[in-house]
Amino acid sequence: MKTCIAVSILLAFAIAPVRAADPVDLLPAENLQGWSRIPIPAISGVNPKIQWRVDTAAKTLICTGEGGHEWLRYDKELSDFVLEADWRFTPKDGETKYNSGIGIRLSKQGEIWYQAQTGLAGAYLFGQNFADGGLKSFNLKAQMKENRVKPAGEWNHFLIRAEGDRITLSVNGEVVNELTGVGMRRGYIGLEAEGYEITFRNLKLQTLP
Repeated sequence: MKTCIAVSILLAFAIAPVRAADPVDLLPAENLQGWSRIPIPAISGVNPKIQWRVDTAAKTLICTGEGGHEWLRYDKELSDFVLEADWRFTPKDGETKYNSGIGIRLSKQGEIWYQAQTGLAGAYLFGQNFADGGLKSFNLKAQMKENRVKPAGEWNHFLIRAEGDRITLSVNGEVVNELTGVGMRRGYIGLEAEGYEITFRNLKLQTLP
């Protein structure tokens, strides 16, 4: 009888659904421990000027945009996940071409990259997909369902889901883009610096089973 009970318990654990992990707050410490600056392109070298800082009181991560083109890469490699992030550009008189992004399943040095674009012209997926034994550029701006990005100075909310061969981007509560046939099944998250001041907050990562 005891053996039967033990077997039943083991079977119950075996067939129980695997639950996603609880969300983790990714806001870096002030010294950016656990994150690395990766130049774009990877061979160009990191600019000595540090353009990232953490405001611990406001719980925000600020990029001044004054240290060259680069990723701030979260150093833990991930497979399937959901990432939520709020972001806003700092308004600048006469500026219309704000630019940044969030990298998804980047290779370690950023040679392969999938990106959720942040810009006033809209948010969409583009990058370099590794598939069929090689790299192929893609840009889903034309497939963006609608431009849901708010003006500079206002907060936007991204929800990015990377699961299997699919990446889905939701902006301010609605799906705007989806990429299938994703060749990279593991990789890194990155926040992009591209010459404009941008602030991030509420960086929440939930890994999926």
